[in-house]
Amino acid sequence: MRYLNKVILVIICFCATTTFAQMPQGYYNSTRDLCGEELRQKLYTIISSHTQLDYGQLWAKFYQTDLRNGDTIWDIYSNCDFIYSTDQCGSYNRECDCYNREHSVPQSWFGEATPMKTDLFHVYPTDGWVNNRRGNLPLGKVSNPTYTSDNGSKVGPCSYSGYSGTAFEPVDEYKGDLARTYFYMSVCYKDKNLGQTSESMFEGSQLKPWALRMLIEWHYADPVSQKEIDRNNAVYAIQHNRNPFIDCPYFVDAIWNDHCDFESCLGPEVGAVTEDNTPKFSIAPNPTNGIVDISSDRTMTSASIFNILGEKTLYCNIGTNFATINLEQLENGMYFVRIEFSDGSSATTKIIKY
Repeated sequence: MRYLNKVILVIICFCATTTFAQMPQGYYNSTRDLCGEELRQKLYTIISSHTQLDYGQLWAKFYQTDLRNGDTIWDIYSNCDFIYSTDQCGSYNRECDCYNREHSVPQSWFGEATPMKTDLFHVYPTDGWVNNRRGNLPLGKVSNPTYTSDNGSKVGPCSYSGYSGTAFEPVDEYKGDLARTYFYMSVCYKDKNLGQTSESMFEGSQLKPWALRMLIEWHYADPVSQKEIDRNNAVYAIQHNRNPFIDCPYFVDAIWNDHCDFESCLGPEVGAVTEDNTPKFSIAPNPTNGIVDISSDRTMTSASIFNILGEKTLYCNIGTNFATINLEQLENGMYFVRIEFSDGSSATTKIIKY
């Protein structure tokens, strides 16, 4: 479905000003109008051919990808202040002893094969002790932890529907980061077997249904951060490929929720023509943490808000061409906004609540 409206332009502007700074022009052009497995295949052709590193090179690359506050390593598993040049593992006896090279998708899941073993998009510097407690466990929701790290990462029985074994739960701040990492792995290595052990979250290169459902929830609840944007650009400078789900979070919805009836992340094609009766409206701010204003070139009769499961969470009667809607009661995440107009037409777009 093709329509040009200001909402889409707001979303595209957000992507362009925050995530596309160091990306070659036209990097994702070939994905236009694709969705589902066809889009997954096209992204695979874009990102799978990248520079392969040696395992020993990873230590030095962390200096480019994972520093904050000068020489301090950005560890997502603990609150330790590791110094890049002096705190590499080594042996460890407790949290904060040293940091090591954590494969967020454990090596055993793919048989320690390259190039997965040295792909910086899923290899993070993390506390060695916490990494050891995580081991090869899948990610999950842990309600009764047997271990909790200093920053709140947990190990224990998984309480997320679909998996009941032991799992590792990262803190909320990095759940979206890891979800987008797993989506990247599913696409970049769609021709590989990432599910060689029973605890793997993959079947081949596809995420297991429970894992996919949980990671999509994490993806929407924890939107792309500046840390991810900076790391994506840094890894691109080294490996010469990118994580599409950081550059354009809406690829997740297009592939795994098979939502094909909205504009591409690229925006309308140059020279594309819209019909005269296409409704035009704007919604701002987007993303939002609460109040949004909706305006249109015609009378809007109503606005319906749906969550990613298709459940209606909010309904507003309007009757004018301008309305203010309060989304503060909604949980953080991505929602679909459907506007009905007095002439019988309608339009749907997305909004992010944070």
